[in-house]
Amino acid sequence: MNTNTKIIATVGPSCDNAETLQSMVDNGVGTFRINMSHGDAKSKKRLFDLVKSIHSNEGNHPAIIADLCGPKIRITDIPDDYHLKEGSSSIISNKKGLGEICVTDSISFSNITVGSKILINDGKIQLEVKKIISEHSLECETIIGGEVLIGKGVNFPGITLAVPALTDQDKEDLKLALEQEADWIALSFVRNATDIIQVHKIMDNNKSRLPVMAKIEKWEALEDLQNITEAFDGIMVARGDLGVEIPSGTVPAAQKEIIDLAHSIGKPVVIATQLLESMIENHTPTRAEVSDIANAIFDGVDCLMVTGETAMGKYPIEVIETMYQVITETEGSKNISKNPLPEIITKTADAISHAVCQIAEDLEIQIIMTMTHSGSTARMISRYRPNSAIFALTPFNHIVRQLQLVWGVQSIKVDNYDNVEKIPELCNSILKKLNTINIGDQFVITGGVPMGIAGTTNYLSIQVHE
Repeated sequence: MNTNTKIIATVGPSCDNAETLQSMVDNGVGTFRINMSHGDAKSKKRLFDLVKSIHSNEGNHPAIIADLCGPKIRITDIPDDYHLKEGSSSIISNKKGLGEICVTDSISFSNITVGSKILINDGKIQLEVKKIISEHSLECETIIGGEVLIGKGVNFPGITLAVPALTDQDKEDLKLALEQEADWIALSFVRNATDIIQVHKIMDNNKSRLPVMAKIEKWEALEDLQNITEAFDGIMVARGDLGVEIPSGTVPAAQKEIIDLAHSIGKPVVIATQLLESMIENHTPTRAEVSDIANAIFDGVDCLMVTGETAMGKYPIEVIETMYQVITETEGSKNISKNPLPEIITKTADAISHAVCQIAEDLEIQIIMTMTHSGSTARMISRYRPNSAIFALTPFNHIVRQLQLVWGVQSIKVDNYDNVEKIPELCNSILKKLNTINIGDQFVITGGVPMGIAGTTNYLSIQVHE
């Protein structure tokens, strides 16, 4: 079931049982997302335990992304059965009792001006600010009306709001995710590179550093994209809120820009939201959805993530079957490009990684074996999108799982190794078990010497399978 492009699925009521999750893994899922926005600590722990009970890779369980809610602005209080009609006036407040629509009280209205747009429920309802009543209240006119529901998101496109990177609930959820041994953390509504500082501080206080993925869903993030991509360990294009924050017609170009930048820096990039939205209700996807997925693969995305399709939809297993089919058909296309031109190379590790891929292509070598303690060697090899299969050998289960999000990498748990002379023998024994190449075929090995130090890729060897 190995593909270069990986599949991430969200756990929810439609699939929160071992039988369904196991079937999803058997059909191609390598990572599950746990949405920390929903439920209490007990229910979240149950989901962690459930995913850990699933068999994935050589006795390991699937990788887990704990997705923090972040400072999302929501409607917290409204009158019963509340509708807004076009042209009607209403008051939005960040304090209960000051207006018809009350929103999250941690935000400040200080940067909002007359004429500012306010979008509710992914832009389905649109308001325009007509008067600043006070620092807590805004008088608005309805541009596009509809039913207003508690819990729906509220966006202020083009306006920088004074909100924290982590809410109090996020801090508790982050600690819970660390205790439950999540493999990745996803930080929602990232605005700039410094947002990761608070996350790292909590991790360090809990003596557990996990890779952190920045969710790009705010317009401000696009202004600091280079720094964010360098500071974080991975990037997620969260197209739902991003498509509300910026004009929807600009989202495809932004998506391509984000993929290209993450790829050039060597960070895994995930595309999320509405990939197979129609399959929440329908057994088959639309042609537009299939094209959307295929184009993301052509662009070189590392992972495709489904959310409501598996969390709430009627056909969670069929969603994964469909995703896997589209990936395999697209990756088998002669039109797909796997060998982008490298940028200027200035580091030894990058030069070795590029040389490994170039040698494998020149000599038509089918297998690249990376010896890695941190996953960095495998990520650098993946960056060059070789035609060869990439096998990452690591002594750590958590690295096996973390690499589930990296394009083309098949991670394998091995006994700890501390002698460079023993590496060819170890690789040969693994290849015999895999039975992927013939005796006498060549393969490439790469890693770092001395072993066990992250980012020291400096070793390259061409071997013959015995």
